[in-house]
Amino acid sequence: MTHHTPIALFAQRREAVRKRMHAANLAALVVVLDANRYYLSGFELQDPQADESSGRLVIMADGRDLLCTDARFLDAARRLWNEEDIFIYRGDAAGQMNEKLRGIVQGTVGFEARVMTLDFYERLSPGLTMQRADGLIEELRIIKDSFEIERMQAACKLNHALMEWVPGVLVPGRTEAAVAWDIEQFFRNNGAEGLSFSSIVAVGPNAALPHAVPGDTLITENCGVLIDVGCRLHDYCSDQTRSFWVGDAPHPHFTRNLSLIQEAQKRAIAAIRPGIGTAELYRIAHSFLEDNGVAHLFTHGLGHGIGLQTHEKPSLNSKDTTILQAGMIITVEPGVYHAQYGGVRWEHMILVTPEGGLIL
Repeated sequence: MTHHTPIALFAQRREAVRKRMHAANLAALVVVLDANRYYLSGFELQDPQADESSGRLVIMADGRDLLCTDARFLDAARRLWNEEDIFIYRGDAAGQMNEKLRGIVQGTVGFEARVMTLDFYERLSPGLTMQRADGLIEELRIIKDSFEIERMQAACKLNHALMEWVPGVLVPGRTEAAVAWDIEQFFRNNGAEGLSFSSIVAVGPNAALPHAVPGDTLITENCGVLIDVGCRLHDYCSDQTRSFWVGDAPHPHFTRNLSLIQEAQKRAIAAIRPGIGTAELYRIAHSFLEDNGVAHLFTHGLGHGIGLQTHEKPSLNSKDTTILQAGMIITVEPGVYHAQYGGVRWEHMILVTPEGGLIL
């Protein structure tokens, strides 16, 4: 497996975006979301933090795309981009990009309104005709190509290996935080670049918190442990949840609820095929849990898309209008949560194929 995406593939993706820009009558598109920037250029998959960007990409309808960044990233940009099409800003990124774009753009400039800050927009937009253009890139990213599927299968395989290994460290007297550290080391020692999100290790009642933060709570003899973890391998994310019982006397609540969510999951996965709506998958799982009296404890959506980000489109909930297509990769992860007894969740990553859903 080649670890790095071929440069030519980034160029093909930009051409696909350009076709969408022509249809929307856009002369330029300013890309600020880090995963979208990477998807189209290979440059810097993740920004350092929410209020600090590694750079912005400007896709031009005429084909002369710009990679805009600061001097810290010049050498990294040169490895991917023609130097004459690298724009280095110093200080006021938005203001200097405004000057640059006013000199080269004739027509409407699209921007990612959902992620661009108001402050950046107000400094970028003077003298330009700006138009919201959310989703142009995400609509491409939602369908994974064979290159991406191969990487996601590898990330998922490592996640499966982790779940087979992890019961050995679920020992009475150990803390959630200690197990979380074991998990991170396992992933890194087996080739992952890091975690795809902060690990969830939740003991007993803490498992009632769908996004519990590992702390000092101790594993005891005969308790439930919910583990929701993922790795980033060759840039792509995995995400899996399992609910374990430590000890030989599982509580009836644990046993029954785990059985119910696994059956709800099985029914939803069996229905996966191109043409079915994500809301219908949610309804199938929710209806089964409702028939068994626990739907009020199922407090989140059924799953989500995954790829360069852990949470991507679509969202498998009652309001989502997405129709599945071959090449999408989604999670299916029903869970029920009880404040006294904790929660259980079980998660698979599923590739939508022409024949149905393939568990990765």
